[in-house]
Amino acid sequence: MSLIEQVKVIPRVLLSDDRGWFLKVMTGNEENLPAYTGEVYLTCATAFQVKGGHYHPIALEWFTLIKGSCDLFLEDIFTKEVSLVQLSESDPKTIFIPNNVAHLLVNTQKEEFILLSYTDQLFDPKDTINYEIKY
Repeated sequence: MSLIEQVKVIPRVLLSDDRGWFLKVMTGNEENLPAYTGEVYLTCATAFQVKGGHYHPIALEWFTLIKGSCDLFLEDIFTKEVSLVQLSESDPKTIFIPNNVAHLLVNTQKEEFILLSYTDQLFDPKDTINYEIKY
């Protein structure tokens, strides 16, 4: 089998709206993955836009900002404790978001931000609950 016959090219769909874009890098359903893999995705927010505003009863997530800067607002849906984490490409860090913690990303700059994310679950709309975080 030739090299090109061994390689898989997987088309992806870039979803866009006024706030920016969203691109799944891995859906967890690709061939040759370990027995269990979640999803890897990128999301972009244009100037002064908001992304998120929900929580997951089951899924766990990890966020790493790779371009720009933003404010990440977090709220424990049970205790109502709120926290703010400022993210910037000049100070890279990965943020673990446990289940039942609402999260909202606010682009406070004129340039877009790009966020790389991993979730341990395959997408299930029943596991994404809208939640209003006041910021």
